Amino acid sequence: MPDFSPAADRNKQPILTMLRQVLPDAGNALEIASGTGQHAAWFAAGLPRWTWQPTDLQHTALDSIAGWVAQHGVANVLPPLRLDVTAPRWLPDDARFDSIVCANMLHIAPWATCAALMQGSARHLATNGLLITYGPYLEDGVVTSEGNRTFNQSLRAQDADWGLRRREDVEVEAARAGLQLAARHAMPSNNLLLVWSRAL
Repeated sequence: MPDFSPAADRNKQPILTMLRQVLPDAGNALEIASGTGQHAAWFAAGLPRWTWQPTDLQHTALDSIAGWVAQHGVANVLPPLRLDVTAPRWLPDDARFDSIVCANMLHIAPWATCAALMQGSARHLATNGLLITYGPYLEDGVVTSEGNRTFNQSLRAQDADWGLRRREDVEVEAARAGLQLAARHAMPSNNLLLVWSRAL
């Protein structure tokens, strides 16, 4: 049986609804940190004209991803790949994607992964491609919900390198890679879906 994440099950449809709004009808997507694979299978089923390439750092996740894909019977998902976001080379240099999607990674990984995500995305996004990040963020001038404050404290208690990221800090790393925040979408449970494009 593939692994199951209650959070992924709750947020898969709200994220898909937003992906349908911000992405074109067809393209190819690279998913970073696919985790259990619930998102990959759900998004691919909901975006039938997209080809989906799931990836994860953990070898054990690859079996779970393949399990969810098989369970959903989706044919537009490529075999999952092991990908270390912090590696200097993700894929062949000529690999290009119309979208790179990364949900719920930045707050459960060292801060260095943010710069690595932006740099790698800039290398592999097609000319008009979009990077989509989803998860909880801290923001200047926006009151942090009690739930997110508690969540942030629990993450830092588990690992001092983890924690909710300040959206403005993420923007700085994006700018260093030549990307800019194109859209900010408020999502259920005090999460944000952020759309990044090449800086003009």
